[in-house]
Amino acid sequence: MGAAVKDLKKGILRENPILIMGLGLCPSLAVSTTVNNALGMSAATFLVLLGSNVVISALRKHIPAEIHIPAYIVIIAAFVTLIDMTLQAFLPVLSQSLGIFIPLIVVNCIILGRAEAFAGKNSVGASIIDAVTMGLGFAIGLTSIALVREVLGAGTITLFPEGGVMRIPGLADNPALVFVFPTGALIVVGYLQAFFRWAGTASAKSKGRD
Repeated sequence: MGAAVKDLKKGILRENPILIMGLGLCPSLAVSTTVNNALGMSAATFLVLLGSNVVISALRKHIPAEIHIPAYIVIIAAFVTLIDMTLQAFLPVLSQSLGIFIPLIVVNCIILGRAEAFAGKNSVGASIIDAVTMGLGFAIGLTSIALVREVLGAGTITLFPEGGVMRIPGLADNPALVFVFPTGALIVVGYLQAFFRWAGTASAKSKGRD
């Protein structure tokens, strides 16, 4: 239990892919205009990360070192294609909203980075834990950005693509439109990065006192 909590803290606080390590910022800034988009992108990235980590770890002893990067990309691309086709079939509105950023998961540095740094060198079990912790960290980071941007920039919270929009009284009529644009996204990311770094430092100091 202690090891699991430690791994979760690593993925969420100390090594959060977006808000600490700064990975995947391009798609994160682009799709974080609504909470619904963030949840969809988080789920897609999580499933690709989990699937590719498992396969790459299982095949790590059979993939020649000379071609391991192209092999990793092919494996990741297979999972991305499966997720993309599933979204188009069952969630077409969400698929259209996320657009090109679903196929671009293939070259997302979070996915390839975990394959290179961890899955290609560790057991399947350890790679699953790594995928879960990093996937949750990515989801929390992306959803946090989207929640702040949508609430302040539109005065709404969009949870489902088919009309599931919650209007926030007061903010919905007078939103701060700057948060809808890239400038606002960078402001939100900056403040959230500062908060997550503070939280990580506070957690480390608390552990040291214990």
